[in-house]
Amino acid sequence: QVQLVESGGGLVQPGGSLRLSCVTSGIIFSTYTMDWYRQAPGKQRELVASITNGARTNYADSVKGRFTISRDNAKDTVYLQMNSLKPEDTAVYYCGARKRMSTYWGQGTQVTVSS
Repeated sequence: QVQLVESGGGLVQPGGSLRLSCVTSGIIFSTYTMDWYRQAPGKQRELVASITNGARTNYADSVKGRFTISRDNAKDTVYLQMNSLKPEDTAVYYCGARKRMSTYWGQGTQVTVSS
């Protein structure tokens, strides 16, 4: 049974930081590309960052220079370090494990940026 469990969300003031984690089980983690997506109220889910099994990273323009995705294959975990947070970063953040035509999703973690 595949499971992806996100954690680390919460309420933070503008300019603050959060670190999201996504622990996986039931997959050979090191062989998957890992994605972080987000979905704000009334908006479509958007790709925030990706990291391949070779540790190549890709970011949405809106988060470049502020967010960093990383992975620890020994812990089957992917991270998203989010700095200089803005109100427009408010969303539910989801991690995804992607390989070929299959993607597994977590349940999401809420991030709210507000003063």
